[in-house]
Amino acid sequence: MRRLIYILPVLAFAALAYFLFKGLSGPPPDEIPSAFVGKPAPAVQLAGLDGPGFGGKEFRTGQVTVVNVFASWCVPCREELPAIAALGRMKNIQLYGFAYKDKPDALRAFLRDTGNPYARVGVDPDGRAGIEWGVYYVPETFIVDRHGIIRERFLGPISADNLLRDVLPAIKRASES
Repeated sequence: MRRLIYILPVLAFAALAYFLFKGLSGPPPDEIPSAFVGKPAPAVQLAGLDGPGFGGKEFRTGQVTVVNVFASWCVPCREELPAIAALGRMKNIQLYGFAYKDKPDALRAFLRDTGNPYARVGVDPDGRAGIEWGVYYVPETFIVDRHGIIRERFLGPISADNLLRDVLPAIKRASES
């Protein structure tokens, strides 16, 4: 009986360690597949921050659209802005910003401080549109082809490296579909 008192905690620790280790073997958070890739962009209409918003019909214009989900309270969103600004300077795409669970005054201050690379900024103060888009966390970036189909989703901040390696090739593929 005494032996059981010493062995039981060791077995419990071993079982806990096993399950924790198994949890590490799942896909990294930036590789979580999206159920929305290959499907039409949600038709939810986002109100504009200080201009026109956007929704389903704006994605079927014959041009690739990059939708960047961001928030003023998101530190990685601030870090990715140079790469997002580079996308905003491209002539063959339209770049839309999707402000997730944020306040209009905070957004205005954020965009004033960092520069606004977006052609349109839609606001989603309660996160409902984020649910429709399957937003997992911010920042996220979606590539929508000229027919309104989501072709790619990138979780996490866009860096100069993955802009060249991943995002620009995805935009090229979307423009050819």
